Amino acid sequence: MKNAMQHTLSQRMTEFEKACRTADLKVTHQRLEVYRELVQAADHPSAEMLYKRILERLHTISLDTVYRTLATLEKHGLITRVQTIESQARFEAKMVCHHHAVCSTCGAITDFTWDSFDETPVPAVLGEWGKVSKRNAILEGICNNCSAKN
Repeated sequence: MKNAMQHTLSQRMTEFEKACRTADLKVTHQRLEVYRELVQAADHPSAEMLYKRILERLHTISLDTVYRTLATLEKHGLITRVQTIESQARFEAKMVCHHHAVCSTCGAITDFTWDSFDETPVPAVLGEWGKVSKRNAILEGICNNCSAKN
């Protein structure tokens, strides 16, 4: 299992390098480390969380570099900013169609798919507005862990 996960990470990193070159972005060590951490993270980390994790292995990285890297990668569509109820932005490298459930107590974010939502025609008024290119549902509530504590 670990070998399969390493192979997938290796594939994702190779694809990322190609995407950077296609977008005329330099493939820097810092960009690679930020992306690698996002690919491996299941918790949709903030810039500060990423910085603390990467700093353990790359002592020369700055928080400003992490912020600038995230902004650049988001601008080029290589990562996604996850909308949350917090003021702090959270990020992910998962680019397949999915949605998020956000706990309003602890801030945990859970990915899920929702085929019926994705396949439902958009309201006619949006056809008059223009073309919808992406759907993203964000559900807010209280996760089971937080509910159990109360």
